[in-house]
Amino acid sequence: MDETPILVDKRAGYYAITLNRPDRLNSFTEAMHRALMAALTQAEADPECRALLLTGAGRGFCAGQDLGDRLASGDVRPDLGATIGAFYNPLVKKLRALPFPVVAAVNGVAAGAGANIALACDIVLAGKSAKFVQAFAKIGLVPDSGGTWFLPRLVGAARARALSLLAEPLPAETAAEWGLIWKALDDDKLLPEAEKMCAQFAAGPTFGLAQIKRALDASESNDLGAQLELERDLQRKAGFSADYAEGVRAFMDKRAPVFTGKGD
Repeated sequence: MDETPILVDKRAGYYAITLNRPDRLNSFTEAMHRALMAALTQAEADPECRALLLTGAGRGFCAGQDLGDRLASGDVRPDLGATIGAFYNPLVKKLRALPFPVVAAVNGVAAGAGANIALACDIVLAGKSAKFVQAFAKIGLVPDSGGTWFLPRLVGAARARALSLLAEPLPAETAAEWGLIWKALDDDKLLPEAEKMCAQFAAGPTFGLAQIKRALDASESNDLGAQLELERDLQRKAGFSADYAEGVRAFMDKRAPVFTGKGD
């Protein structure tokens, strides 16, 4: 059993969480799921945490599920739906609902659920050597962890179907060109850029950023009228925030704002 399947580094204003099973390309076991969820819950509860960085140890980001943890035994076959319901779905929902920006730094392969967990983050950066693989079809499975939801919205129906059915690796630079991720970087610049971005978020107007996340998520299912009303309601909340007041004062004073990240 892994001693430390997740590494948590609390930094100035943000948490850096590293998937830590490098010998297995950071593939998921139940112990790793529990450790990651505990780390995310800890970060969410910490009033000093205003951003989160997620990356992987070693030569890969995450190869998805550790299949050795789900081997069929004789006539007894694993209930993969139960695994998804108990671990993967709550993980994706937690990442999307965190009240601060989440940055994924994808180093090396991101395959299966590993690819889709990266896509659940707010901003995805990848090293140019990284590849995204919807590997499910190779073993007769369906893309999970939000894959069938994220892919069509990010790259369109035709590319989503081809990526899912062919299970071919997608290089990071192509992923960036297609809009699957934000940016592909030289490998040695990946973590410094991700850390710089998280430090920027850690000094930013966290309450307002959380409202942006909420608005963008809702836009996937709202019609224009509903979205306009939501924008009005969220803008009202943001306008009452301490960060907005500070932003206006700093603008008028021609100085850099000092945001607390608070809504009041």
